[in-house]
Amino acid sequence: MRGDHLGEFEQRVLLTLLRLGADAYSVPIVRELEKRTGREVQAAAVYIALRRLEERGLVRSVLRDPGEAGGRQRRHFLLTPKAKKRLRDAHETYMRLAEGLEPLLEDA
Repeated sequence: MRGDHLGEFEQRVLLTLLRLGADAYSVPIVRELEKRTGREVQAAAVYIALRRLEERGLVRSVLRDPGEAGGRQRRHFLLTPKAKKRLRDAHETYMRLAEGLEPLLEDA
């Protein structure tokens, strides 16, 4: 079913949220994605992915105070248990698919 499928970018966003934990808001998400992928990431693409993931119950967001005088509130994103299960299942599937292929990838 199409609505249940996680695209590659959505998986990357979820993995980034997992890595960042409670510090996951827009700027660190974009920076971490760029750092880990070595590619430029458009903030708008991240916002769209986060909105879709939230609509699907894989992410929830909370508005947090800045913690400093004069700062703005930030929307932080957290994985739901459903998202963690989806990531775990995807990782296990990937590992099963890749098992034994290391020698074939050495010349790449």
